[in-house]
Amino acid sequence: MKYYIIAGEASGDLHGSNLIKQLHELDQAANIRCWGGQMMQSAGATLVKDYKDLAFMGFVEVIMNLRTILKNIKFCKQDIAHFKPDILILVDYPGFNIRIAEWAKKEGFKIVYYISPQIWAWKENRVHTIKKCVDKMLVILPFEKDFYSKWEYKVEYVGHPLVEVIENFKATHQPPIKEQKKIIALLPGSRKQEITKKLPVMLEVSKAFPEYEFIVAKAPGQEDAFYEPFLTPYKNVSALGGKTYELLNQATAALVTSGTATLETALFGVPEAVCYKGNSISYQIAKRVIKVKYISLVNLIMDKPVVKELIQDEMTTENCINELKDLLENPDRKQKLQEEYKNLKNLLSQGGRASSNAAKIIYDFVTVN
Repeated sequence: MKYYIIAGEASGDLHGSNLIKQLHELDQAANIRCWGGQMMQSAGATLVKDYKDLAFMGFVEVIMNLRTILKNIKFCKQDIAHFKPDILILVDYPGFNIRIAEWAKKEGFKIVYYISPQIWAWKENRVHTIKKCVDKMLVILPFEKDFYSKWEYKVEYVGHPLVEVIENFKATHQPPIKEQKKIIALLPGSRKQEITKKLPVMLEVSKAFPEYEFIVAKAPGQEDAFYEPFLTPYKNVSALGGKTYELLNQATAALVTSGTATLETALFGVPEAVCYKGNSISYQIAKRVIKVKYISLVNLIMDKPVVKELIQDEMTTENCINELKDLLENPDRKQKLQEEYKNLKNLLSQGGRASSNAAKIIYDFVTVN
């Protein structure tokens, strides 16, 4: 059968790649075409467009790149129509994927959404479009079932894909990155706009902890030359590309940008402070329309402040230093945090292995309907 998968970010590339592997297990003749990244391509899909050409963050940035976005949407529709897939699989990335879903439904394509857009945070009215256009929604956060239930839309919880990804990694990777110093991981994000805003603040923190090696996790798709001017002034700072999990597997603590990375860090058991600083106009707009209490997935899932969030003006060098000191030196804080991390993992494991669950649901949906 023919599958067309659209993912627009690094996390979507990761989860899309594991889904592709499971689809090939179920359907050895699967012909898969995708928008995503190198991981999806390596898993056996034909890559049409790389996500690094699609990622625009914030209201202002989207407006500035609107022409490119509209051009990509037009090309995507043409490519789907030419490929004629048996199923269209959308992975998060709502601004793009919901528009594609509206068009694809009218064209008669079957549509499955794997990893729901976070419409519970903002743009809740998108649920009407989803109900009309998406044949099957597969969710990865436990509370999303209740959210969709109030809209009388049945969804299926498949578990969170990061649980199996990180468990598999831990089982097969043990070598340390550096033995001579304890490590603080810095995860400043994947897009140039957010890295430019947050990384300078994170790097200044390194001056207060000379006994630690601060290692920056380079984002997939970003050139080494982009990071060099940021890193040069600091003595105890280095960077790694394509080894974020190796880094988290050895880190003593971490400063992490909001998003999927906060959950990954927690599942590795690394004490973290969540940092966010963006375009001031975009932030002020977001502050008025986003409904959730927290910006980190860890706190959202647990519905309480498990990890400290330093947002916008609160993300200062001084605040980051104080929070990092508490994570490193307060034994009660560390013990409590590990207990919360364990509860988090148990909650996300209730649905089983997400990628295999999702692949089976998708395969059965295509073959039965």
